[in-house]
Amino acid sequence: MEGVGPPLVTPFTTDGDLDEPALRELVGWVEERGVDFIVPCGSNSEAELMTAEERARTVEIVAEEASVPVMAGTGHPGLRETLSATEAAADAGADAALVVTPFYYDHDQETLAAYFREVADASPIPVYLYSVPAFTGVRLTPPTVERLAEHPNVAGMKDSSGDVGEFVRIARRTAEADFAPMVGSASVLAQALDAGATGGVVALANLAPAATSEIYESHAEDPRRALSLNAPLVELNRAITATYGIAGLKWAMRARGAPAGHVRSPHRPAGEEARDRLETLLEEL
Repeated sequence: MEGVGPPLVTPFTTDGDLDEPALRELVGWVEERGVDFIVPCGSNSEAELMTAEERARTVEIVAEEASVPVMAGTGHPGLRETLSATEAAADAGADAALVVTPFYYDHDQETLAAYFREVADASPIPVYLYSVPAFTGVRLTPPTVERLAEHPNVAGMKDSSGDVGEFVRIARRTAEADFAPMVGSASVLAQALDAGATGGVVALANLAPAATSEIYESHAEDPRRALSLNAPLVELNRAITATYGIAGLKWAMRARGAPAGHVRSPHRPAGEEARDRLETLLEEL
């Protein structure tokens, strides 16, 4: 898994049902615009609002339609749920599993490390660690990641902390391992590539896959150009993540002709203020 992949939004109907035809179409829409891999059932996929059966079906559809690798989100708060979802994803054709830190309970770093080793020991596909403290309140520290990178079935990490300094520490500590550190925010994609990232799993790749992929492709030859391409995307990325969230992202995608579908409750549709602001940013894009 290298390059840029979208944590693929999950299209729902206005009634909140999984829109399977739209999901199939969406896979083609992002692939045609240059993504390197696809991540169903991540945070931007509203995976935590889906049943286990819906998540398995979503992974199955994406794997059927995709011609690029598929990294399926399979993490749950508990080990058994995670292993069941990971096995289902592997059976459905996923190439790797993205496993979020167990949340709800306050686990220390030793407990997190032991948990991920258990997952990696049992998983039939490579495991990527997923640290997203803004959603879970749980952070994998650089020393913990360094220890886990030694496991032969731990292939890499998506770091969505937004802390470039922490990412640098992770990249340096895992540089000698067979381990792919990836960033989870398009706002700092070029900076993370400078720090040793192998790519990014970024929400903006749902909306602007060509633009985010161009940053990655440019970086190998001209890191300064990658930074200049990245900078104008920061406001748009912030709008579809921190400011207006998944509802804003899906509205913006529909405005660009992507079959993104609608949000699932308790999310609410994007309001007028969000739509006006996003429309301005899309014109700039």
